[in-house]
Amino acid sequence: MNSKRLQIRHLDDKLRSIYQFEPHQIPGMGWIRSIRQALNMSQKQLAQKLGMTPQGVQQLEKREGDGRITLASLRDVAQAMDMELVYGLVPRDGSMENLVARKARALAEKIIKRTSQSMALEDQAVSEQRQRESIQERTEAFTRDIPRILWD
Repeated sequence: MNSKRLQIRHLDDKLRSIYQFEPHQIPGMGWIRSIRQALNMSQKQLAQKLGMTPQGVQQLEKREGDGRITLASLRDVAQAMDMELVYGLVPRDGSMENLVARKARALAEKIIKRTSQSMALEDQAVSEQRQRESIQERTEAFTRDIPRILWD
């Protein structure tokens, strides 16, 4: 197994615990405010822990809701609330391997169909069966080698 595939497998292993997380389950008022209120912590109390004003906490909560909060700010809030910030990028396909396989298949289809059209114009058409086989062969090669062209 090549190093790229091995790296993907290792990442999949590390991410497996968060693959079950639904990224769209963010509370409507944001994590900071939701957790702060659930803990019965006032903005003033959190502000004191962060060394800022209650209005500063209010702005943090607003920036989180707007998607403009920084990771550094989230990390500071987590620490002030005696929590850990969990951060990650999770493939929509369920795993890194699935993501690579989908991209590899799409690229293989694009290349083989374009080539087949050119050959048909030159009166050298290839059978549907051969096209499917070529797509499968290319998909396997792209999945194995993970060329940078997958991400163009």
